[in-house]
Amino acid sequence: MKHNPATLICISAILLYTSCNSAFHQPAPQPITAILGAFDEEVIPLKEQLQNKHEQTIEGIKFVTGRLKTRKVVIASTGIGKVNAAMTTILVIEHFRPNEVIFTGIAGGLNPQLLHGDIIIAEKIAQHDLGIWTETGLENRGEINPFTGIRNPIFFPADKQLLKLAERAAEKLDLEKIKIDTEERTPKIVKGTVVTGDVFVVSTAKRTELRNRLTADAVEMEGAAVAQICYQHNIPYLAIRSICNKADEKVNEDLDRFTEIAAKNSAALAAEIVGLLSTNQTVKNDINDK
Repeated sequence: MKHNPATLICISAILLYTSCNSAFHQPAPQPITAILGAFDEEVIPLKEQLQNKHEQTIEGIKFVTGRLKTRKVVIASTGIGKVNAAMTTILVIEHFRPNEVIFTGIAGGLNPQLLHGDIIIAEKIAQHDLGIWTETGLENRGEINPFTGIRNPIFFPADKQLLKLAERAAEKLDLEKIKIDTEERTPKIVKGTVVTGDVFVVSTAKRTELRNRLTADAVEMEGAAVAQICYQHNIPYLAIRSICNKADEKVNEDLDRFTEIAAKNSAALAAEIVGLLSTNQTVKNDINDK
């Protein structure tokens, strides 16, 4: 059966319109936030709050999805160290396509004004052990971004919107008090500089050196690796860390005393940020108006 050209053109136009109209009316993908921590204790407080929880294992890493304060999230423990953190971040980006990544957990304090349980919102974050070793010591510098051929910065800045949300969340948050010796105090939340390295710092001398060389407020072992992955993939990123120890010879004693409360406080701030993200456009407009 033959159709004349006019009929074929008409049929093609109808099919094209139907296809385009159907695509136009398909719902947009739901925003999803990735929340990462180095080990289980750092993310368990968040997993316990999830609704519609679903767990899956990808390349040996467990990812839990669900809703946190109405926002769709995916949560995972990366494992300790920069390589483990980078690997898990790549998996979460590839399989879940997050709109933003938040890293939460504990850290060693370098700033003498910060006490156990205090939280640092990282305005910027760097790898303290990455660079060139010269006769005078380590000269920090970023590696070449393989996607652009341009050298990465030494310090990766926090996403501006997430940073503002974190500041707002901090104002609303009622942190659990912490007892240090005989004094009980409410931890404070501040913005600052965090540095990352593949060494566990248990040295007053190294603590002082990192503070003096990079004006760092805290040291940990994952955050800047995640920041680099997100930077190179143009994904908004924020790290928040709660002081668990002073990165000195008393680390093991402090870990026993303060890990649980420090991890819980950092997770509480992460949850509060997600709560603001869940309000979506209203929050964005409020931020843009400031």
